[in-house]
Amino acid sequence: MLYLLIKAGGERFALEAHHVAEVLPMIALTPVPNAACGVAGMANYRGTAVPVVDLAALVAGRPARSMLSTRLLIARLPDDSGAGLCGIVAEQATDLMRRDRADFQPTGLSNDGAPFLGAVTIEADQLVQVIDVGALARLVLGASAESAAIA
Repeated sequence: MLYLLIKAGGERFALEAHHVAEVLPMIALTPVPNAACGVAGMANYRGTAVPVVDLAALVAGRPARSMLSTRLLIARLPDDSGAGLCGIVAEQATDLMRRDRADFQPTGLSNDGAPFLGAVTIEADQLVQVIDVGALARLVLGASAESAAIA
């Protein structure tokens, strides 16, 4: 399976590549007043309003750093209709990794505060943790994010 390697909050993560619709340079987002922790705002993606999650805010407790390498990932939510999209801010998204699912090991930790963090593997002597896009959307955007198109 192919994974997109990303960095956020100084840590490395992997997204299953088939969830990634597009990797874009960071753009200005429209703020959402009183949004849940981790919601960076809304993006206009090809005429569709897409909610955006700041991964660094969730894993490091601070917003993503604004750097030349900061990227906006447009991810397809794993739902039956295929209509849902979610943006994910990453401080870097430049590498791909090919691994079998069996290469990832459970962490052995219970982390109810971050249910979107999955199993880990080692790449270039560093731990890489899988992100469950559906669980990320449910946590930050609400349970209905997977079952409805976000307009």
